[in-house]
Amino acid sequence: MSTSRAKQLRQSSTDSERMLWRHLRAYQMNGHKFRRQQPIGPYVVDFVCFEKKLIIELDGGHHAQPDEAEYDNIRTEWLQSQGFQVLRFWNNQVLAETEAVKSVILNTLEATDQSQ
Repeated sequence: MSTSRAKQLRQSSTDSERMLWRHLRAYQMNGHKFRRQQPIGPYVVDFVCFEKKLIIELDGGHHAQPDEAEYDNIRTEWLQSQGFQVLRFWNNQVLAETEAVKSVILNTLEATDQSQ
């Protein structure tokens, strides 16, 4: 997928993406660097920490539809086959439970630190 598509997605971020980005940007997660709307193979992921091979995906309600859920599963399987771990959160989780979402991300980063 092209970088122009990634740029377009960055410019049209959802409220939940903007909210989470405020907490991920500028090495705020224990010094780990995240990128947003990053092309990886044929996909553009919401957030990625290349150092830890961790991807964070935020899903809106349309992802609960059977076709979208199947596409997400295929996408996740491909990303995992490339060595990435994928965390998925619903948009409303990020907005209503921001600290809990941040805690899951930090715990995952720390678990990755310990396994290396």
